Amino acid sequence: MRTSYQYRLKPTKKQAEIIDNTLDMLRCQYNYQLAQRFDWYENNRCPIDRCSLIVCHIPELKDKPNRFSQQATLTQLKKDRPWYKDIHSQVLQEVPKKVEIAFDRWLKGDANGKRSGKPRFKSKGRYKTFTYPQFKKEHFQKAKITLSKIGAVKVIVHRQIPDGFEIKTVSITKKADGYYVTLSLEDKTVPTVKPDFDSDNIVGIDVGLIDFYVASDNSRIAAPKLLRKAERTLKSAQRRVYRRKKGSNRRKKANKKVADTRKDFHFKTANNLLKKYDVIAVEKLNIKGLAKTRLGKSINDAGWGQFISILTVKAENAGLRVIAVNPNGTSQECSICGTKVTKVLSERVHNCPNCKVSLCRDLNASLNIKNRGTHDLKAQIMSSSKSL
Repeated sequence: MRTSYQYRLKPTKKQAEIIDNTLDMLRCQYNYQLAQRFDWYENNRCPIDRCSLIVCHIPELKDKPNRFSQQATLTQLKKDRPWYKDIHSQVLQEVPKKVEIAFDRWLKGDANGKRSGKPRFKSKGRYKTFTYPQFKKEHFQKAKITLSKIGAVKVIVHRQIPDGFEIKTVSITKKADGYYVTLSLEDKTVPTVKPDFDSDNIVGIDVGLIDFYVASDNSRIAAPKLLRKAERTLKSAQRRVYRRKKGSNRRKKANKKVADTRKDFHFKTANNLLKKYDVIAVEKLNIKGLAKTRLGKSINDAGWGQFISILTVKAENAGLRVIAVNPNGTSQECSICGTKVTKVLSERVHNCPNCKVSLCRDLNASLNIKNRGTHDLKAQIMSSSKSL
């Protein structure tokens, strides 16, 4: 089982300066190595897909930079720029890994084939995290964590690491309100699915803008509409934000305050669902696409993407499951007989002409989501049992 714990750091003034300098040097190296990738891409691609009958000149192709070839240059980097010796070697080696992940996601896509946007160069203050890929547990003792090249830094330990868990990686992050350490923990003896996991204890939820979600058990939570309700207060807060210097910590703190209440609501809602159910079925929505419609402001206010991400992570840590199902037709299809009942968005009641059932539109959708989640979960269980 893998999980992560985050603690607040209390570095000295000197330690904070070292962390800031480390982040800035890593940012410069990230930009340099990303530029190498772009240079290779521009010099080796060609818009012409056929050879000329008169002349065919094929330029000499350059070797494609990769994680390992860029890591090999770091030895020379420390000779040319001795100040890079102040960074732990493994921390520096993580930079080419980040560059490769960002570049490959743009050209090839992730494991599901989904491509991300073109990687951007990091401006000052935009590179916020560095990672120690290896760490010894004894270096985290008595509310202090010993970080190579930085020293022993005070930690606010608000919860103890559970017995049996090993620290796999350590990440240092600079946020608007201070410095944080994130410990990636693993205990191979803890099963990824809890022993009393009940695949029949499933619920489907249909997220919306009137109700934040409607569940297949007919429970619902009203959308908090935090942005709408606090719009007058936020206008004043946003004015303060825009008056502040771009990139300043005060500006970041003002923005963070706007988002914290929404995130807290998402965590509490996810916890309440996971206390009742072992499996939660949700729609696999194209939230980025939906946010570009006329309902974009309300969709961003609801924060569906952040909620589903929090729900998924917390479910995995608890040995539970979140199943993402195909969203096509969940509102139109009758959850009782399967008849397609076309309706516009303003119609809030599902009336089936075939089986005569009358349901709340969102409840009908959540029942369909639950049914699809049940089907997909059984297929996954059968597939895993066959592979064993």
